[in-house]
Amino acid sequence: MIIISYDISDDKMRTNFSKMLKSNGAIRLQFSVYEVRNTKRIVNNLMSKIEAYAKHFTADDSVILFDIEAEKLTKYGNAIHRDQDVVYF
Repeated sequence: MIIISYDISDDKMRTNFSKMLKSNGAIRLQFSVYEVRNTKRIVNNLMSKIEAYAKHFTADDSVILFDIEAEKLTKYGNAIHRDQDVVYF
């Protein structure tokens, strides 16, 4: 399971990003937080699509993926420049 949290400033890109998550099996938990419980292949496919979006991010945009099972944190956009660790339970 992974949790995806995003902050995207451009309305059109944010809407398209949200639709892409939904079409790839993500379940909305809050406005900008999604949960993905699926096979490894589908999660990897989703990660590739997120990386493609990240290439177009501005300095104000960020996406953070919390991989619960692997206890791994992946950041895209502005989030990768933050030094402090994020603690989650």
